[in-house]
Amino acid sequence: MSPEFIAISMFVVLIVFLFMGHPLAFVLGGVGVIFGLITQGWNFFGMVMTRIYGTMDNFVLVAITLFILMGNFLTMSGVADGLFKALRVLFGPIRGGVGMAVIVVCIIFAACTGIIGASVVTMGLLAAPFLLRYGYSKELTVGLVAAGGSLGILIPPSIMLVMMADQTGQSAGKLLMAGVFPGILLGVLYIIYIAITCWINPKMGPAIPREELEKIPVSRRLIDAIKYALPPLALIFTVLGTIFFGVATPTEAAGVGSAAAFLMILIYGRFQWKNFKDTIFSTARTVTMVMIILIGATTFTGVFLTQGGGKAIVDAILGLGLGRWGTYWMMQIIYIILGCFIDWIGIVMITFPIFLPIAKALGFDTLWFTAMLAINLQLSFLTPPFGYALFYLSGMGLEGIQLRHIYRGVVPFLILQFIGVVICTYVPSLVLWLPNAMIGK
Repeated sequence: MSPEFIAISMFVVLIVFLFMGHPLAFVLGGVGVIFGLITQGWNFFGMVMTRIYGTMDNFVLVAITLFILMGNFLTMSGVADGLFKALRVLFGPIRGGVGMAVIVVCIIFAACTGIIGASVVTMGLLAAPFLLRYGYSKELTVGLVAAGGSLGILIPPSIMLVMMADQTGQSAGKLLMAGVFPGILLGVLYIIYIAITCWINPKMGPAIPREELEKIPVSRRLIDAIKYALPPLALIFTVLGTIFFGVATPTEAAGVGSAAAFLMILIYGRFQWKNFKDTIFSTARTVTMVMIILIGATTFTGVFLTQGGGKAIVDAILGLGLGRWGTYWMMQIIYIILGCFIDWIGIVMITFPIFLPIAKALGFDTLWFTAMLAINLQLSFLTPPFGYALFYLSGMGLEGIQLRHIYRGVVPFLILQFIGVVICTYVPSLVLWLPNAMIGK
């Protein structure tokens, strides 16, 4: 069989089984096994076991476990609760102020967790009822919660960036640093949008009633904001600072961050054995899911690449004659389309062996290109019909919120995310300045 036929056949079978609703890990692994036996016979198992061992023998992957544990500890500590309550009254006098406070909390929480589910669910349960009570429109409420909560996949410590570094052989520390400014940029775009929208139409996001604000002196608001912001900011500096200054590797920094997050549980008096056990089990389930997908994806890509499928598709795309930037934007559009149907892990595992050689052939900086794909994957959490943030929100059963409110609410934020991709594309220093300034390489 020709490499072109194998490549097309593997992707067709993969898509068919995914649309049938089968789990991604088993579809990737199953398709890999079937085509491996057809093309290589029993020798296939030796090849794939060697590749799986090489993938799992990477010390960087330990950081994924520890970052997930750190995020779950932060959720257990309740730090987001106090921070939101403090910023809510601090920003309350401004139109759209509570919505802006949600985004600020999401940025800080994202830099402490890196877990989308935890961020979206926490802010949905914590902030959405307040926003609705103050008269915010349903669409704006769910849109800003979904978009803000999704920042955790881009702002480090991001398990997505760690996995991307593992798949590309790049420095995990540099790739984590590459996500800082783009993540903050998206947060700033969200805040600007909320401010302009609520200034034009005050009914979209009114200020907190003066009677409620007068009960809390301004000095008390400032003290509470500092009190609840300092611990998570200290945690962020501990984790990212040690990576940036070369004191620790991402894996070591993740271990320190997990320990610091556990201390925050004790400091805030939130430690309970039942919650602690639930947190450990939740971490184990998430890590197991990620690792099983990694094994399945390694099987699929091993067969795909050894049979020449990757080279065949790379040659086909480069042969379209779209030019350097035309090919770049075509790959970005493919990512947006895939994000409507497949989660980010599957997209990374399937596309990286194809897209990275194309990027190198076109002369793009590999670190910048990888970071741009990561920024693009923000959209996958909000794009209907299968955006994860949409499912998290719809599953919460927020009073008066229907699926149509969620779909309409995320549209402006999808546009803002795409604007963020465009800005980072043509201002690459936003992505590369921090990694290039790192002391630890």
